[in-house]
Amino acid sequence: MNLTTTWLGLQLKNPFVPSASPMSRDLDAAKQLEDAGAAAIVMYSLFEEAVQAEEEGMTQFLSHQETGNPEADGFLPDHADFPGELDRYLEQISSLKATVDIPVVASLNGVTASGWMTHAKEIADAGADALELNAYYVAGDIWEEGHYVEQRYITLLKELREQVSLPINMKLSMFFSSVGNIVKKLEGAGVSGVTLFNRFYHPDIDVEGMRLKHTLPPTVSSDALVAMRWAAMLHGRIDCSLSATGGIHTGADAVKLLLAGADVVHLCHALLQHGPQHLARVIGDVNEWMERQGFSSVDDFRGRMSQDSVLDPSEYERLNYIRVIDAHSGKDGVWR
Repeated sequence: MNLTTTWLGLQLKNPFVPSASPMSRDLDAAKQLEDAGAAAIVMYSLFEEAVQAEEEGMTQFLSHQETGNPEADGFLPDHADFPGELDRYLEQISSLKATVDIPVVASLNGVTASGWMTHAKEIADAGADALELNAYYVAGDIWEEGHYVEQRYITLLKELREQVSLPINMKLSMFFSSVGNIVKKLEGAGVSGVTLFNRFYHPDIDVEGMRLKHTLPPTVSSDALVAMRWAAMLHGRIDCSLSATGGIHTGADAVKLLLAGADVVHLCHALLQHGPQHLARVIGDVNEWMERQGFSSVDDFRGRMSQDSVLDPSEYERLNYIRVIDAHSGKDGVWR
């Protein structure tokens, strides 16, 4: 089967790209992902807060130790003697590029257009093939209007675009009032692709201890349906690449996203749970499905179930809600 696809201008052997996860910290795991069929790999994220906190801490340590003791100034080490979070990230990019033959996509995670974005040039110089901008932002200020939230994403993208010429993929939240409109605005600002959708990690409450706790519940296949819907609604209407993440565990999950119109599908939790070899099983299941359906390439069926291609396009909108409600029938009982 011909599984080749194009994503962010990169020619890939198939549409399966492991998303940002701890697996990219381990060179052996990255190589196993490649051997299992990964067409590219998205690195773990470099967090804005981590870079800034480390730099501020280092400045405090190196610049103020001589206070009250001038003689100490001559004994302070040079700042370059202390490799920081950014240095380690750049080294990992270089190591991954030397270990695998597939594209390596670096990931920046932040919410402000500040100095940390200038490090993008160093990431490009380290050999990254593309950049993913993961703008994980919770609009907690009740006075912040929606268009300011959108502008935050656009400003981040524009600043990053000024720093590098690499393809830029933006990982989006599902909580925009108009997903399609923000994607079109990002296209105008120079985005190469978008990923649907960023998974927000919600705090939980320990009711006995009456304190917040932080958990990471596993995804399930139904989580991918929201990305499937929007991939179907955007396919054919945007020019940038379209990828989907969250809840893709099986070959059937992947096929749904490709039928909807995604160029690439990202797997994360399923690989963390079952190991890199699980990717080979997913790819094998997709190959078997294609053979049963009589397709010889991904291009033969990508977008075949997009909104523009189905018999009734309104089924991706309000009509779906009405039909689901009408189709429900409760058990017989006295209330009937």
